[in-house]
Amino acid sequence: MIAALSHIWRRVLGGIALCTALTGAPAPGLAATLLLSDDSMHAGELSVPMDKSQILRLDVPFADLLIGNADIADVMALSDRSIYILGKAAGSTSLMVYGRDKSLLAVMDVVVGPDTAGLSDKLRHLVPGEEIEVLALNGSLVLNGSVSSAGRMAKVVALAEGFAPGQVLSFLSVRGSQQVMLKVRFVEVSRNALKRLGLNFDIFNGDFSFSSGDAFGGNLAADAFGTGLFSGTFGAANLRLLFEALESKGMAKTLAEPTLIALSGDTASFLAGGEFPIEVAQSGASATGDAAITVEFKEFGISLSFTPTVLDDGLINMVVSPEVSALDFSVSVNGTPGLTTRRATTTVELRDGQTFAIAGLLQEDFRDAVRQVPLLGDVPILGALFRSSEYQRNESELVIVVEPHLVRPAPAGALATPADNLIPPSELDLWLYGLTEAPASGTVQEESGAALSAVDLEPSAGAYGHILK
Repeated sequence: MIAALSHIWRRVLGGIALCTALTGAPAPGLAATLLLSDDSMHAGELSVPMDKSQILRLDVPFADLLIGNADIADVMALSDRSIYILGKAAGSTSLMVYGRDKSLLAVMDVVVGPDTAGLSDKLRHLVPGEEIEVLALNGSLVLNGSVSSAGRMAKVVALAEGFAPGQVLSFLSVRGSQQVMLKVRFVEVSRNALKRLGLNFDIFNGDFSFSSGDAFGGNLAADAFGTGLFSGTFGAANLRLLFEALESKGMAKTLAEPTLIALSGDTASFLAGGEFPIEVAQSGASATGDAAITVEFKEFGISLSFTPTVLDDGLINMVVSPEVSALDFSVSVNGTPGLTTRRATTTVELRDGQTFAIAGLLQEDFRDAVRQVPLLGDVPILGALFRSSEYQRNESELVIVVEPHLVRPAPAGALATPADNLIPPSELDLWLYGLTEAPASGTVQEESGAALSAVDLEPSAGAYGHILK
């Protein structure tokens, strides 16, 4: 049999070339024409979509067909010049065509894979205007080209997964700016008011002593502002009166404006604060019988993390997690302070330059306390001599505002920092005028670059940064 095939191979009449009416693989159901040539018997490659068929037409009559792997493709002669080919499973095999005298007319590679033509047609309708090339490779779909946004890329890959589940190789890239700069403003204003009024007395003589309040025991309030002491002798008894009064008001403002840049789909994080140690007892005992102690560090301050994704038409989807925390020694345990924390985690969608307040907290605390001598403090009017009253009220308001921008890298030398134009003082400025910086320190020259801008990077002049005069 092998000798017979070798004899037929030497008697080859010519090669076969495949011509189609379309560029690339012929669409399902379209006929292909097989032409003879004296150059070679290899007729090229025929792509057949899985579970679809092709019709192959020859310009010479044939007698027999032989397919290398019937599990990949199935062939059937419709006439002595037409062949029906059905793709069954992903893979590649060979189709051999024999003439009436048992001579080998041609050998063709039949490649069965995903429906690239069908996928390309769907992409033209669902994501028009994108430069996407669809190829088949060993049963996989290969996506090559560029798209306008990450959202469209995800849509293209999801559509390709429907044609070849788990067999999609994406080499797509995203055109345009895909770097997102996020400006965040933390603004907090807190107010507090405190009033304290009390009268403590101490009566003693010899073996007898009676006091109201704990001020005479050395526990006078550390923040006491107005105090008065009166003492006198009434017969054999000594009397001391301590008057304590306090009224305080305060207001504090906290402002932070961190700025982060991240590539679309990546996560950026930021922390302006510090870490403090916490002793943690581990399970089990050491060689001395005591529990093993390890030290862990807890972060505090102003932190921010965000993950941007640039969608269609410049829309920016962001997962933002801002947090403001401060040490709180009023709830300390064994010298380790607690934390006063305000945090938020949310997902927003904004366009370039739009602003959104993602969190707002209005907090109001009220507390009052009365300390008195039982029964005597309940007497009208005169009972004020036997009691101390305290009133305290705290209000705080926190707002977190986010503002995203699409940015691009700046040319070299276009960005300036507050240290670029810092000029140390001369000896004359330091000793005679008490200046810690030269008078011209902190000004940007005409040729210096500006700070980071969302779109335009134009030079600017003038003072910048935080300079204390």
